[in-house]
Amino acid sequence: MKVFEEVESEVRSYCRSWPTVFTKAQGSRVYDEAGREYLDFFAGAGTLNYGHNHPQLKLKLLGYLVNDEIVHALDAHTAAKRDFLEAFRRTVLAPRGLDYKIQFTGPTGTNAVEAALKLARKYTGRETVVSFTNAFHGMSLGSLSVTGNSMKRGGAGVPLNHVFTMPYDNYLDGCTPDFLLFERMLTDNGSGLDKPAAVIVETVQGEGGLNEAGIGWLRGLADLCKRHEMLLIVDDIQMGCGRTGPFFSFEEAGIVPDIVCLSKSLSGYGLPMAVTLLRPDLDVWEPGEHNGTFRGFNPAFVTATAALDFWRGEGLREQTLAKGERVAEALEELAGEHDKDIAGRRGRGLAQGLVFTDPPLAGRVCAEAFQRGLLMETSGPDGEVAKLLPPLTITDTELDEGLAIVRESVAAVLDA
Repeated sequence: MKVFEEVESEVRSYCRSWPTVFTKAQGSRVYDEAGREYLDFFAGAGTLNYGHNHPQLKLKLLGYLVNDEIVHALDAHTAAKRDFLEAFRRTVLAPRGLDYKIQFTGPTGTNAVEAALKLARKYTGRETVVSFTNAFHGMSLGSLSVTGNSMKRGGAGVPLNHVFTMPYDNYLDGCTPDFLLFERMLTDNGSGLDKPAAVIVETVQGEGGLNEAGIGWLRGLADLCKRHEMLLIVDDIQMGCGRTGPFFSFEEAGIVPDIVCLSKSLSGYGLPMAVTLLRPDLDVWEPGEHNGTFRGFNPAFVTATAALDFWRGEGLREQTLAKGERVAEALEELAGEHDKDIAGRRGRGLAQGLVFTDPPLAGRVCAEAFQRGLLMETSGPDGEVAKLLPPLTITDTELDEGLAIVRESVAAVLDA
């Protein structure tokens, strides 16, 4: 442990909550070098929707590497990229009637967001982007500008301009005015709001505290964007790839965003990969106008193609929704038993959490869970939410085991 303190930057964070050295992982289990086993209710912040080292994906990856097939290719044509593009169109886009071009950005979610913001401004010729309270979109400058967290924004060290922040659904003490105010500001020459290029939104704000936008609110936002010729960008980096049930988190609302950002579980194996999906008419890039060295990480294409097998049919979607209902029931029961300290449950699918009235309690619950062999973390502007993000492939037995540990951890903190 000493070398981490002596050599690694102070910016490290998750390791402070989990003071051990991990060595192996399989499915929903992680092991440290002492041989202790942990149940994973964090899943790489939503990067491991299909668990650790899934054998189906692992075999594809190992075969690719053993055969000396190409690993790095910038954006040159490769067989692995072709296979992914064909499989994504066949398995995800076509069944949903979606017509998107696929832009390979840099390897992380913030790269997908940066590309979306840049494209929206290029296409419309406008500068302003509307974002929402408690949003989180990444740590590079453009993504930070549309992020709400003051601590993360402060790390930029420069002004974060050309953004206008509006209240997210249920932001104002449990209610949010409809879009009359937003529309009035768009049409009033005295409002101070320049006509935006785009609006960027998460359907469930993962890092912002598992705040969930209602279906009606999302539909109203999509309609407003259409009427005022603003592009609608959905950041589906954490909530996409099945985290809330459907492959895309916006499917339930029946909306079709102009641009979609995907990353995290897209590769299926924890390998870095990100894409920006865009309407074909928005594809106004000049060749090389937006590029990056690691747009073509072919091992990620291989595992991403294999991961799409989970989406042939509706099996995983239904399983995730059923597991989500079990999680919701367990958390609602806990909240009811401790209503003085727990304000309630938030989230949907397998992205849910408990909201504590005193924010430090959430961190203490997560620390207790770690001591009992469960990995989970906090979210929200003050770290007030104890957040559950188990793999979608978790078994019912494992899910019950983890929920029991959550219950024990809550009791240890609140009944002490």
